[in-house]
Amino acid sequence: MRVALLTLILLVGSLATPASAQTAAERAACEADTKKFCPGMMPGGGRILDCLAKQKDKLTDACKKVVDSQRK
Repeated sequence: MRVALLTLILLVGSLATPASAQTAAERAACEADTKKFCPGMMPGGGRILDCLAKQKDKLTDACKKVVDSQRK
């Protein structure tokens, strides 16, 4: 339970980028994709967003929209 909570906290905090803050809905849209395609990725510096961008063709439509909006 603690590990799951810590993972969720890190995930939520790591998806925000310095240039553009994400909403809770945007973070939720990529939560499953982040767990699937970027497990164990250290948060910060846009690493998770970069990881998701590299897997863009495999992402859900909702997460693709978030990645596109954050990469502009």
